Amino acid sequence: MNAPETLRRLAEERPLVHHLTNYVTVNLVANVTLCTGALPVMAHAVEEVEEMAAVASALVINMGTLDPEWIEAMIRAGKEANRRNIPVIFDPVGAGATNFRTTMPEKLLSEIDFAAIVGNAGEIATLAGMQAEVRGVESIGGDAKAAAVKAARSLGATVAATGPTDYVSDGDKLLAIENGHPLMGRIVGSGCASTAAIGCFAAVGGANVETVAGALAYFGRAGEIAAEKSDGPGTFEPRFLDALAALAAEPDPLEGKLKIREEEVG
Repeated sequence: MNAPETLRRLAEERPLVHHLTNYVTVNLVANVTLCTGALPVMAHAVEEVEEMAAVASALVINMGTLDPEWIEAMIRAGKEANRRNIPVIFDPVGAGATNFRTTMPEKLLSEIDFAAIVGNAGEIATLAGMQAEVRGVESIGGDAKAAAVKAARSLGATVAATGPTDYVSDGDKLLAIENGHPLMGRIVGSGCASTAAIGCFAAVGGANVETVAGALAYFGRAGEIAAEKSDGPGTFEPRFLDALAALAAEPDPLEGKLKIREEEVG
């Protein structure tokens, strides 16, 4: 299913996407989910996460702000989603920055079956056991293309490594996405928000390589449109949400504008 078809299904079905996300970017993540055509819920209390995951069409786990109680909630929600064959999307924010953030993905990966894993080049390289530099939650280095393929093969999931060019692989197939604009990197939470868009697409289309790439291309195309009339990051963010919503409401302008190409898998 291509991006325009997925957006039309989202508009028709309005699926619930459950986010266990960080408190720094929760508002942007919720707004991106709503603008893309899904319904967001941001429940993280251990007392209710299993119930909420059970009625969602996708679960997004983002480890941007971690503590033991949130980790327990992530595992409970993830296991419940797995029991019900609900796709679970994982954003290993800051993996490689500290020992805690490097070992925690290992625990989550051992407990939960993730349909897709999405992070910047440094985070994905860390998960793949490759050399990378992560400062705070920002990637300073890492081979996104090689990391996406290696991580996909070792983890058995669709993996997206984001950057100036996004790469998505399942270990056998590799797609490169070149939609986007530098202003997207100037607002806090753009990476978390791109994972939210993937969660929305997965809610109706699953989490195969084509669907994940389509979500990233749609997200990047909205950034290109928003940048045309923005003076800087302050005016970019609201225009970006407007662009996401406009494309979701009328996906036809995406035709011919999505820069997705297949590359050889090394």
